Amino acid sequence: MAGPLTGIKVVELAGLAPAPFACTVLADLGAEVVRVDRARPGADVISFPNDPLTRSRRWIGVDVKSPEGLDLVLRLVDGADVLVEGFRPGVAERMGLGPDALLERNPRLVYGRITGWGQDGPLAPTAGHDINYIAIAGALDPIGLPGGKPVPPVNLLGDFGGGGLVLAMGVLAALVERQTSGRGQVVDTSMVDGAALLTTHLHGLRNIGMWPNGRGENLLDGGAPFYDTYEAADGRHVAVGAIEARFWAALVGVLGWDPATVPAHTDPANWPGLRARLAETLRTRTRDEWAALAEGTDACLSPVLSPGEALAHPHNVARGTFVEVDGAPQPAPAPKFSRSTPAAPTPPSAARSDTAEVLAGLGLEEAEIARLRAGGVIA
Repeated sequence: MAGPLTGIKVVELAGLAPAPFACTVLADLGAEVVRVDRARPGADVISFPNDPLTRSRRWIGVDVKSPEGLDLVLRLVDGADVLVEGFRPGVAERMGLGPDALLERNPRLVYGRITGWGQDGPLAPTAGHDINYIAIAGALDPIGLPGGKPVPPVNLLGDFGGGGLVLAMGVLAALVERQTSGRGQVVDTSMVDGAALLTTHLHGLRNIGMWPNGRGENLLDGGAPFYDTYEAADGRHVAVGAIEARFWAALVGVLGWDPATVPAHTDPANWPGLRARLAETLRTRTRDEWAALAEGTDACLSPVLSPGEALAHPHNVARGTFVEVDGAPQPAPAPKFSRSTPAAPTPPSAARSDTAEVLAGLGLEEAEIARLRAGGVIA
């Protein structure tokens, strides 16, 4: 293992996207993660071969409903720094793996938990998904076209940005605090809270009157013609983000416009005409032709790439933004570090294939592991 979290041990109770993503971030940064799954697969835990959300950790199968299985997980947690779970409120407690029980056994444990609504509040017991959480957080309404309906941002705001990434941040903060107090604590991560946190800048703009209009009619939501996407001659798109005067001037140069004919771009009264002119001009060349013309300038014009195209973009290649894990392209660990560089991600283990190795690390003999497997306690 390598990376700034080398030496940190994490127990992950297998669940859906946000909690596994948080554990992937921790594993990418060097933590030793053991994923605890059921002894037999469950329909509500989705995984597939070379799933990036299960990379760089060991994977065991244990029947925690059996006393022996629960004892094994408790022993594993006794030696851990962090536990991560993503169940509905009260489920971990009913399993015998709630924070009170685990912190009593291991007072230095950081207990990270993530739900959509949080551990309390009127909605806490109910089901939901990313789209529901970001809806009440105020993060979904601003996304979409003028006069159109809100557009779901492919689970990036709730599950991953406001969820898994905020959970990982909270775990790291609790680990830092533990260095002073010597004690662990519970990190209660709500995707509503996290998605709301991501709208901090938007609220700042609203508070000073710089976000006065409806969906798709403001500075950063496509309302301004200099901050939007446009179709090129080949049907693909470019992204324009030329807000500041010097960047707008650079864009005007790339477009080949005479600056004397261009009205003030910051005056909303000029926006309809500028939008029409931008759309007309940008349809005269292909996406990649515009990208080539803008390269090396401050015009803030970029090609809109598909996830597959992003893999080969020269900047991403130079930065190592993507890596191959067992032949499959995936995002690389981030951020980058000057000294404690994380190792390359390793392929996911086959489901529940590391059970014997992990239990041997707890001191179990081969005969005992065989007995537990025969009895269905472990996979």
